[in-house]
Amino acid sequence: MTETLETVRTGLFIGGVERSTAESLAVADPGKPGVIVGYAASATEEDVADAVAAAKGAFPAWSALSATERAGVMAEAIAGIADERDADAAILSQENGKVRFEAWVDALVFEIRWNLALMVADEVDTGKVLPVVPGIPVETVVSYQALGVVTLIVPFNWPIAILGAALPHALLAGNTAIVKPPPSTPLALTRVIQRIAQKLPAGVLNVVTGKDENMSGLISNTDIAKVCFTGSVNGGKRIMQMAATSLTRVTLELGGNDAAIFLEDAIIDDTHLDRLYAAIYDTTGQICMNAKRVYVHNSRLDEVVAGLSARLEKVVLGYGLDEGTTMGPLHQSAQKAFVEELIQEAKDAGADVREFGELPGGDLAGGNFLRPAIVVGADPALRVVTQEQFGPVIPIIGFDTEDEAITAANDTWAGLCGSVWTADADAATRVGGQLACGYVWVNDHGATRLDLRAPFGGMKQSGFGREQGIEGIRAFQDTRSIATIDATALAAQAH
Repeated sequence: MTETLETVRTGLFIGGVERSTAESLAVADPGKPGVIVGYAASATEEDVADAVAAAKGAFPAWSALSATERAGVMAEAIAGIADERDADAAILSQENGKVRFEAWVDALVFEIRWNLALMVADEVDTGKVLPVVPGIPVETVVSYQALGVVTLIVPFNWPIAILGAALPHALLAGNTAIVKPPPSTPLALTRVIQRIAQKLPAGVLNVVTGKDENMSGLISNTDIAKVCFTGSVNGGKRIMQMAATSLTRVTLELGGNDAAIFLEDAIIDDTHLDRLYAAIYDTTGQICMNAKRVYVHNSRLDEVVAGLSARLEKVVLGYGLDEGTTMGPLHQSAQKAFVEELIQEAKDAGADVREFGELPGGDLAGGNFLRPAIVVGADPALRVVTQEQFGPVIPIIGFDTEDEAITAANDTWAGLCGSVWTADADAATRVGGQLACGYVWVNDHGATRLDLRAPFGGMKQSGFGREQGIEGIRAFQDTRSIATIDATALAAQAH
């Protein structure tokens, strides 16, 4: 294996101290076969136990602070995080495969989410009082308290940004945290989090990288109060099984099979087609909230197909750090093989499959590159429709009636996001309100258009629980009631 000129190395960060390990994880470059981007420390079960103990030890003092006091400390900790963003983005691009600009935005979104969380600090400790009323001789104070030690597990595709949807909310709520970066893209994320953790009280924020088989303590340890997991549906099921042994709480943000519905009056111009293209093909299709199925009124189907085709004809497949590259490789060879299967199955079924772009050669030959594709008029039974592709292929399906489109959109295992494209605000509300998913866009779709203040999460097998906003903070708190007897009211009730 060949190393890069500036091979990156990261350690663990436990209890305020960086820790090296005897073993390490080699992080491969998905675009350049045989190239190693860097090495991440590989924790033992003992290291994991130490991280839990460090977080537990830091919890009493951290949770004793008011939310506004914690917000002040957190604001100082995030200051200057952008100073190394260019370097972070370059590393993430190499270990993930995504183009440099997307990697840069990945890190930027983390900072935005952190600061947005701090803006609701005044609401965190705000409870309510239930006054004495006839027949109830008590005054009850309803308040919130932190859970304890929480584990945050993020995926490879947007690891830094996705962590930003939960970590600042968990900390602001008064919890201490352990972050588990993905084994295949741990480097940039570990760098970012360690720079923040160094500015927080020791043990409040810890980072543990390594093999999954050594990480069970981050879930099953009885000192873990909650696990927040973003990843695949199967991964979420495994997390739930592990957490069940100790009744550890979980928030699961899982896969999606998002439907985009273009009604008969949809505005189909360059602006909206650019939005649709990004919603489908950003990060080579590897985003949970990307559009995965496009339903178009039959009278407008040719316009959407032509618009997407024109944009796909300009695709430049290549290395994420190379100038001019517009689409990088898939992150893993297994995922590339899966998407190839979906495309071939559609071809074998006689579907109209259109592929675009040229595969790169030279030192990129054999990388996880795949030509982007559209499947026009896809049979709804094809796996490219029923399963999450997580790659650069999209089925485009015609419909005649609004009810037909809504039924088709909801006929899936998933319920993460959806979108309605129409010039009629009433139609947008009517159709959007019937989609069985946690987040709906109008005339747009995708991660770059997400309102980072709003609660986000899925329905059905796309998971449960909410991240972002005050709702995301409440997900990391318990509700407590303290009732005080009012003697006067009690005496009056007795008479």
